[in-house]
Amino acid sequence: MGLFTVDEARAELAKLLPVLHELVEVRADMVELTAALATGEAPGPLGGLAERKAAEARLNELMTTVQETGAEFKGIAPLLVDFPAELGGVSVLLCWLEGETELGWYHRAELGFAGRRRL
Repeated sequence: MGLFTVDEARAELAKLLPVLHELVEVRADMVELTAALATGEAPGPLGGLAERKAAEARLNELMTTVQETGAEFKGIAPLLVDFPAELGGVSVLLCWLEGETELGWYHRAELGFAGRRRL
């Protein structure tokens, strides 16, 4: 996959937001189901082992949908998605963090999250 412009990344993120929101929900279900299964609890309102496996499969599908756009997962909890780009001739990652409503940050690829700056 190639590099994104800021506008392309923002447009792609807008299309991906429903997928990312579902990913957060499925992640929470999977964690809850995993915890219940680990403690031997009886199946709860979310179900049991079959539902845990289904949640894992759905999580993988959603992650694949995001990755097929050229975006990169950098974290699953919290959800962190980067879009490779170039700003002023410098290789950067346009950075979206779970809970943010828009793509408003970037960091140089070699600096990581700690080097985030506003666009």
